Amino acid sequence: MKPWIWFTFVACLFAASTEAASNLVCYYDSSSYTREGLGKLLNPDLEIGVQFCTHLVYGYAGIRGENYQAYSLNENLDIYKHQFSEVTALKRKYQHLKVLLSVGGDHDIDVEHPNKYIELLEGEKVRQTAFIRSAYDLVKNYGFDGLDLAYQFPKNKPRKVHGELGSAWKSIKKLFTGDFIVDPNAALHKEQFTAFVRDVKDSLRADGFLLSLTVLPNVNSTWYFDIPALNGLVDFVNLAAFDFLTPARNPDEADYTAPIYNPTSKDRLGHYNADFQVNYWVKQGFPSSKINLGVATYGNAWKLSHDSGLEGVPVVPHTEGPAPEGTQSQKPGLLSYAEICGKLSNPHNQFLKGNDSPLRRITDPTKRYGTIAYRPVDGQITEGIWVSYDDPDTASNKAAYARSINLGGVALFDLSYDDFRGQCTNDRYPILRAVKYRL
Repeated sequence: MKPWIWFTFVACLFAASTEAASNLVCYYDSSSYTREGLGKLLNPDLEIGVQFCTHLVYGYAGIRGENYQAYSLNENLDIYKHQFSEVTALKRKYQHLKVLLSVGGDHDIDVEHPNKYIELLEGEKVRQTAFIRSAYDLVKNYGFDGLDLAYQFPKNKPRKVHGELGSAWKSIKKLFTGDFIVDPNAALHKEQFTAFVRDVKDSLRADGFLLSLTVLPNVNSTWYFDIPALNGLVDFVNLAAFDFLTPARNPDEADYTAPIYNPTSKDRLGHYNADFQVNYWVKQGFPSSKINLGVATYGNAWKLSHDSGLEGVPVVPHTEGPAPEGTQSQKPGLLSYAEICGKLSNPHNQFLKGNDSPLRRITDPTKRYGTIAYRPVDGQITEGIWVSYDDPDTASNKAAYARSINLGGVALFDLSYDDFRGQCTNDRYPILRAVKYRL
């Protein structure tokens, strides 16, 4: 074989092997702009992270319950203070970047219309036309490259991680109670959602706008997504493969919240892991190159009791729901990576005692399950905490997993929970960087 032919052959092989896992989809929750203190993500900080992203998903828009039109959930910021326009203007400087507007994302809370996402499907053309036209106008008028549907479907029922005795009792109980039905009309809603997505895509197609789908945590893909049909309608899917357990949904026990694979010890539920979620979509005929694996930049934090033990090895029993909110994340049971890193042993806290003592960190040598940090209730320590999270090493392992099975890439949820200020190691966006370098 002539040298130039061999070089071309090798170059083609290299290009084929690196074609997959090229997407780095970054979520940006604009409410982080309005936080107080160190959690406030301003545009100069955002721009530093955007350089690493192929796509930026701007959150969030919602649906008006009275007329089903799409609208900004923070119009004062997004429209009147021009945040929509300022963020999409970043494309002029970073021409590789595509910016999409996301609808839903579990952020659209409407007490007066709690079922409006299902009602939109059931209303068919009458209601959906209002949404489609208004969503198109937002995308077109403010310079977005497309729309992301982070549709708010009913969630799975929370389940405990059962031991052998618990599983046996659960099997017996199921004989009398049957399966818990979250949505008795799920099959119909699946058909309606497919038709809805088709109409949304048709509205965007003439302008070349993108359409992506975000599968939110604890939404059952078998109930709501006709995967073969969606293949021809969406440009890519972001699987939020985390929050399988959370302190709010599972207050009495703590476990890995975002493992790649199912932990083999104890009798865990087989679908509480990223590998199961990804393989389900692939086996249903969806191209792996159009799937982005979701990685969270925050951790779930439980409050420990005296009965939770001292070892910290999951499954941790007798927890007491969410740990207190952090000063940056400002949500009970949720800590940003910067907050978690600041609680680990460092020169500023290594000699502190009692409830101010640093957390113990347990790494994952198998690279399969994630990282743990905890402080047990013991002696002077009366405020115990246990956190499951992805640090830069774990996030890098997930990016490697995405490459190994030829996924489209990684979706990061979200930039505002990464250490965007470089508080921990003076390295801004350490999780984002770790994913980018591995991809």
